[in-house]
Amino acid sequence: MTLATVPRYDGAKPTDRSGTAVVIGAGMAGLVTARVLTDWFEEVRVIDRDSFPDEPVARRGVPQGRQPHALMEAGRATLEDLFPGFSEDVVSAGGTVLDFSTDVNFYSEGDFLAHGPNRMETISASRPLFEQVARRHVSELDRVRVRPNCRFTEYLHDDAVTTVEGIAVRDGTERTALHADLVVDATGRTSRTPNWLVSHGYTSPPLDTVRIDVTYSTTFVDRPPDDLRTYLVPPSSPRTRGGMAAPVEGDRWVVNMNGVHGDIPPTDFGEFSEFAGSLPVPELKRLLDDHPPVSERIDRYPFPSNRRYRYENLDRFPEGLLVVGDAIASYNPVYAQGMSVAALEALVLHHTVSAGGFDRLALRFFDRAASVIDTAWLLAVGNDFGFERTIGSKPRGTDVIGRYLSRLLRKAHTDDVLSAAFLRVMTMEQPPTSLFRPPLAWRVLKPTGLSVTFDDVPA
Repeated sequence: MTLATVPRYDGAKPTDRSGTAVVIGAGMAGLVTARVLTDWFEEVRVIDRDSFPDEPVARRGVPQGRQPHALMEAGRATLEDLFPGFSEDVVSAGGTVLDFSTDVNFYSEGDFLAHGPNRMETISASRPLFEQVARRHVSELDRVRVRPNCRFTEYLHDDAVTTVEGIAVRDGTERTALHADLVVDATGRTSRTPNWLVSHGYTSPPLDTVRIDVTYSTTFVDRPPDDLRTYLVPPSSPRTRGGMAAPVEGDRWVVNMNGVHGDIPPTDFGEFSEFAGSLPVPELKRLLDDHPPVSERIDRYPFPSNRRYRYENLDRFPEGLLVVGDAIASYNPVYAQGMSVAALEALVLHHTVSAGGFDRLALRFFDRAASVIDTAWLLAVGNDFGFERTIGSKPRGTDVIGRYLSRLLRKAHTDDVLSAAFLRVMTMEQPPTSLFRPPLAWRVLKPTGLSVTFDDVPA
């Protein structure tokens, strides 16, 4: 499920607001979920263990916040629907508007993909800036209360443990009970819900893992204000190294080196530059050599495995509890899907409640959200399984799809139609199945040297 296959947010639907919802976690998943819940609840409380700085800087509870993040078109369009003016606010705060077709240079299968024929605008900024703008939009809503420095300790439930009725929190040394009609777990990979289910007589959701052992090292360098060059060079078997650079606020490039399966990028500037020089293109090292660093540090972040809890397989789940975002599934960060998946899940939640209210909400939501997660999961782990050392639950058809995509990407070096089609899938605007439509499949599979246009291809 992608932007093209999910109906857009409809804020005009009439709703009767009552009760209280509590969202645990003020990251992007928690914020967009809180926004959707304001359509049904009289009060929505968002709690987070971190303080919220005035400036867009990484929070302690988001260790990946210093690493690069991208907002795919699916996420940008959905956030714009939920928070009118979101894109303009990010740009006003220093974010940049990129044309994905011409500013972004994507290296795959031995060369850069051709620049696309049509403009594909996207916004580039740091994760803290995206989050700060979203948090401000949420905080300005009349029915939302955002509470920092507040630590979740446990779920409150009825005697039969069939319904979650709120949470216990600790603010400093004080323990408080927050009663709620709905509790949302948006705590990411630290989610305690699977263990809580087991300890209270429920079945834990099946867990799929795909171990890739990717490590990020990231810094920032000076950027001329009008230079929007962006480079994406992901690892691709047998090459275990990759890198990227993207313009962000403050007239900076965020520059990242990454490695999989034990190829760990350094945190020393000289060695960092040497690592960039080992990539198959010279542009990233040249950028580091030609532009001074604006940060005295290189931050490293390890990510051992893609992880997906199959909540959609459960037959029984407590009322009054919901799980969203990375607490359900988290993906190799090289593919930058997390914020956009969270936005699409919030959209699915909107449609789930609109269609059937809150009865058995979690199980109905998990069923619907699975299709969003399926798309992101296939895109992430499909490429990861190109490495022989990758282990885990391989989706059916991965090898066949991988060979087809490999051929498509090689053709896309010179075919701007294929390049644009692939980028629309990568940005979660179109589903992966769109790449197998007859006109595109013919461009991929036709013998090399045979010219063809869309008019030549049977419908």
